[in-house]
Amino acid sequence: MSEVEITEFQSILLHARRFKASVKELTTQQLIEVQEKLNAIVEDRKAADEALKEQEQAKLAQIEQLKSLIEEAGLSLDDLSSTPIKRERQPKPPKYAITVDGEQVTWTGQGRMPKPIKAAIDNGASLESFLIK
Repeated sequence: MSEVEITEFQSILLHARRFKASVKELTTQQLIEVQEKLNAIVEDRKAADEALKEQEQAKLAQIEQLKSLIEEAGLSLDDLSSTPIKRERQPKPPKYAITVDGEQVTWTGQGRMPKPIKAAIDNGASLESFLIK
């Protein structure tokens, strides 16, 4: 815990002189009750820590078991962690072409139709007339 995170209560509890001054007015019976409660909390924390430690050990044992199975199968950890290589998709060759003002406009047949081809089709031309042979 950093110093910033410690509350006033925790500060008193963790400092022997301040703690002694804080409990000075309590009776012996009240102090025994506080001690019993703290002991119960400590035992609960120890049990929780032990359970967590056992879980970690079980997890490590499973990891070791899986590593041995991988080795028996003739694989390596690199085989499992490598991602398949994605091939870069080649652009489709143009399927249609039209010449407008000395400039050739091409289209693959996918996506939005270029305006010159669209205008020619609207004026009665067929799409097949723009096919590249």
